[in-house]
Amino acid sequence: MELVKPTILPEHYRTMSTEEKVSRIHQAKAFFGNELLIPGHHYQREDVIQFADVTGDSLQLAQLCAKSDAAFIVFCGVHFMAETADMLTSPSQTVLLPDLAAGCSMADMATHAQTKRAWKSLTEMYGNTLVPLTYVNSTAAIKAFCGEHGGACLTSSNAKEMVSWALHQKERLLFLPDQHLGRNTAAELGIPLEQMAVWCPHKNELERADGINLDEIRIILWKGHCSVHEKFTVSQINEKRAQFPDTNIIVHPECSYEVVQAADDAGSTSHIIQVIQEAESGTKWAVGTEMNLVNRLAKQHPDKQIESLNPFMCPCLTMNRIDLEHLCWTLDLLREGVYQFEINVPKTITDYAKMALDRMLLSVK
Repeated sequence: MELVKPTILPEHYRTMSTEEKVSRIHQAKAFFGNELLIPGHHYQREDVIQFADVTGDSLQLAQLCAKSDAAFIVFCGVHFMAETADMLTSPSQTVLLPDLAAGCSMADMATHAQTKRAWKSLTEMYGNTLVPLTYVNSTAAIKAFCGEHGGACLTSSNAKEMVSWALHQKERLLFLPDQHLGRNTAAELGIPLEQMAVWCPHKNELERADGINLDEIRIILWKGHCSVHEKFTVSQINEKRAQFPDTNIIVHPECSYEVVQAADDAGSTSHIIQVIQEAESGTKWAVGTEMNLVNRLAKQHPDKQIESLNPFMCPCLTMNRIDLEHLCWTLDLLREGVYQFEINVPKTITDYAKMALDRMLLSVK
């Protein structure tokens, strides 16, 4: 089929009524039937998530895509998620991303070139004592790097198991690309903060506390973060407790170490969803994660008081690039036989990246 080069959304989709866009999307879903699968990430905006056939976190959605017989997968998430879906699905399946600008700032904080350079420097320091681990919120190239060098992937749900796995493989680990998830996970396993250091890719150097020898470092954290979760602060927790002492504070482990320590509970997106689902009616919750999900939880559980820990928090800007207009445009083109913004991960990258994913899946069974 013809592959359209990345272009700007035609203006008439911006001026088209919401009713017409909704109608066109429904028509496309009816036209393709079971040949079309629309996965929607938990952080996706509400006007788009209404069309999702399945919802979940990034890896969960990619695995659901792999189990599907759908010929076309229009992934309503961000670029690295669509990459993972492409790597796990069969060659006969086509993965499309409605807007190529829907990236992830965290994933972009670790490039393949930076990681190769860091690995060279770190192996000169530590020899063959390192294993790389990457959060699934990373590019396919970083997943492939970890697979090629004996490492694995992890999610926020299985981070403890995978960090433990890594430290059974080698004395030290390089944790990419989110320093906060790495620090929080290692600390939960009882590793002192003094045995952790931060790798700054721009300076190509290791940042560690004064007086700490290189030999004492066990966890090397890539200097990356989530632009949404890093905006939650301890002062927000203190203010919430001062105003409403009976509020439960639950946050995602992509938040800073200080925020996670100050909260009542911390866990993955699925953990947050489950805890709130199972909470008693009438309880109050301040949630430290992406705003679209917090608003959805509040709507789904009107018997509980649910709000964002940061009332001025904006939704994830890159996730929000997947909007009604781009979804409608993608499906309109697909009906014409045009694959707009098809995601194709090269086989050389896919093979190594799947090694990293497989090591994770085998290790957490």
